[in-house]
Amino acid sequence: MSAIKKIGFVGLGNMGNPMAGHLVKAGFDVTVYDIRPEAVKAFSLQHAVTAAASLVDVAQGADAVITMLPDDKVVRRVVLGDGTENCVAAGLARGSVVLDMSTSDPTGTRGLAAALAPRGIAVVDAPVMGGVVFAKDATLDIMVGGDAALVERCRPIFTALGRSVIRCGGIGTAHALKALANYVNACALINAIEAMMIGKRLGLDPRLMADALIPMCAGRNHPIEKKVIPHVLTRKFGTGMAMGFIAKDVKIAMDAAKSVGAFAPLGERVSELWSAAADQLGFQLDQTEIARYWEEANGITLADGK
Repeated sequence: MSAIKKIGFVGLGNMGNPMAGHLVKAGFDVTVYDIRPEAVKAFSLQHAVTAAASLVDVAQGADAVITMLPDDKVVRRVVLGDGTENCVAAGLARGSVVLDMSTSDPTGTRGLAAALAPRGIAVVDAPVMGGVVFAKDATLDIMVGGDAALVERCRPIFTALGRSVIRCGGIGTAHALKALANYVNACALINAIEAMMIGKRLGLDPRLMADALIPMCAGRNHPIEKKVIPHVLTRKFGTGMAMGFIAKDVKIAMDAAKSVGAFAPLGERVSELWSAAADQLGFQLDQTEIARYWEEANGITLADGK
């Protein structure tokens, strides 16, 4: 496969603008497009690059077109059009690549790849983690899904934009991991907020709680590092703490919340799940064996290599 030299970039928002700028600095021939003409004009003047007047223009002659857009529906409309020929696919030649760096639905990504395959246009999904600050200093963490050879072809792009590349698997897998990572982060955020609200109603200082919860719940005590990797994936299930005791402890926290009238819907559901798992699987089983509660419901396991 030939090296990627000419890139069309669609989406000059808070993330896309600095990302496109780094590609220019890395020596790629970049053409830009955004629904806002003023954003395109400002970028093209700042970086002395070609400003595309249409989606066809941004793709014309490009080895790859990068999309950095709100979701997969917008990406599909931009790439395939909405009944018009003003779309990225109309300007791309066989052998080119659509590199979707948005946070998209993996099902939509796979559908886009299937739609473009007859035209000889490939798709790679490469969402990023890190936010605007990391986009600006080119230290994004980039998850990548798609054909292995295509991923390698795109690697110089990733090098220009980020500090790491996580190879996820086939098309759509990177978008799946990005959404799941955000889901874990979203749960952790409201989990911390809910716990601290209960604590404040019980008389604890918010700053004290925040500082104390870091060593107790993050870092070396983070459940993925301390429990999922060494005990669930390996099937050792040997932390030494019984599942029933965790269920009991969570119930204590929720009883305390109720005693002060704290709003704790997440905690209440977590307590229900731990109690149900302990009842179904056994009080004395290791806490990490709660994974079996989800494994039995899904018909799969989280064992390494399976």
